[in-house]
Amino acid sequence: MSTNLAVVVDPDAPGRLVIRPVPEPTADRGEALVRVHAISLNRGEVRRSGMAAAGWRPGWDLAGVIERAASDGSGPAVGTRVVGFLPEGAWAQRVVVPKNALAELPDKVTFSQAATFPVAGLTALHALGKGGPLLGKRVLVTGATGGVGDFAVQLARLAGAHVTASVRRADQIPTVRQLGAHDVVVGDAIAAMPKYDLILESVGGKTLGTALAALERSGVCVTLGVSASSEVTFDARDFFATGRTTLYGFYIFTELGSEPASVGLRRLADLVAAGQLSPHISLERPWKEIGQVAQDLMARRFPGKAVLVVD
Repeated sequence: MSTNLAVVVDPDAPGRLVIRPVPEPTADRGEALVRVHAISLNRGEVRRSGMAAAGWRPGWDLAGVIERAASDGSGPAVGTRVVGFLPEGAWAQRVVVPKNALAELPDKVTFSQAATFPVAGLTALHALGKGGPLLGKRVLVTGATGGVGDFAVQLARLAGAHVTASVRRADQIPTVRQLGAHDVVVGDAIAAMPKYDLILESVGGKTLGTALAALERSGVCVTLGVSASSEVTFDARDFFATGRTTLYGFYIFTELGSEPASVGLRRLADLVAAGQLSPHISLERPWKEIGQVAQDLMARRFPGKAVLVVD
């Protein structure tokens, strides 16, 4: 078998990420060997790459083809197109993935589309689930032009919610309108809007403090990111005056302890195949450009998702 290449941390390289030969992966009985065709980037693993030791292998999202099925006879068969999720090391030509973190792809779903599902799509799916049935409820999504926000606005609209998208700049309004947002607020205008039953908050800082005061009685605020600041100040009186509200700290790896990634990945794939969900891919490049794309992601030079094609 030819040399297996993977993205690894190199502190001396631009963006601290390079492609290097790595050992061939070895699979346990419940794991399949996947030939990777596309990967996508998330701020989480890119941020960790900026601090990790040389040689660490980042990567959560992958899509490709089963090259060797799980030896226990379960899971997708050889040749099956799949999307997969790993806690690290997904950015490689060949990886082993547990069968409960793999989902078969319908023919209509491309590898590039599928590569956006694992972290961004599953985070949006599970975070929205904290609000219970959403039909007729008011949902606010902050950071709505990001990877998670893109999925969250669309999925909340599909679930029958009245969706408000929060964006940083006025020129982003058409983008979130196209995703299905009923209302759009720019900057820190959240408090001027009606109260919300569910808020998906990924900005942190002042935005999270404002969001807590914008909850309906018995509402839920799911905090899932701190792209602006991890330090939050809020008026406790405004928060507890709303009654039995909930602030939920969200981490996708914890959520997947109760439901395998394969379940949500298949749901997302089926929605895309049916034309009901459309991942926003702003950037699609060869994976050899990983260092530059990672820097562009952290510098917010594009909205939505970046996908790299693996050769």
